Amino acid sequence: MTETILLIEDDDALVTMLSDRLRSERYQVNAAKDAEEAMDKISSSLFDLLIIDVMLPGRSGFDLCRDVRHAGIAVPILFLTAKTALLDKVVGLKLGGDDYLTKPFEADELIARVEALLRRKPTQLMRGFRQIGSLCVDVRGVVTRNGRSIDLTRREFELLWYLTEHPRVAFTRADLLKAVWRCDGDVYTRTVDQHIHSLRKKVEKDADHPALIITINGVGYMLVDT
Repeated sequence: MTETILLIEDDDALVTMLSDRLRSERYQVNAAKDAEEAMDKISSSLFDLLIIDVMLPGRSGFDLCRDVRHAGIAVPILFLTAKTALLDKVVGLKLGGDDYLTKPFEADELIARVEALLRRKPTQLMRGFRQIGSLCVDVRGVVTRNGRSIDLTRREFELLWYLTEHPRVAFTRADLLKAVWRCDGDVYTRTVDQHIHSLRKKVEKDADHPALIITINGVGYMLVDT
């Protein structure tokens, strides 16, 4: 599994430095220079983590965080900022941020914060693997169909693994948010739909007519183990 990070920062030198360091840790990195560009990318792609500079040109990182949460997207958010006031940190966290790193900082500390956010897994993955038709799901994060590897993000794998733990059980979006994202309520249901859509494109033989992860009208989603 390769986690994908979106770095929203307008300082080109810092973007280059952080991108190189994150890629050296085997993360996939995309970048945006302002809130508008970032929101376009977030709306069209799935990310495992957002690293947002608070002091962006135009609309601030706080505004971007608010937009992301209002859109129902539960991706973890790490703020970067030169601001040190406690009030700014409180505002960022209350808007839906998950962590806060003040500039200047050491790259090693950033990597540690990133790892901590991406480590927050709600499920305890057991040893072994699961076979669903021609699809093989290995606890180590390896997913194959007929021997061919399928590249999933960490969150996609966690969602698939959780569904394989409970075949033929219909889950609401709120159920999956609580189990896989550890979010209560149904505020971020779009997150579930996005990940189900992306997962279907990767594991279904025909994503337009899913036979593995099916929709239960009026409820949510269910994995069929046949």
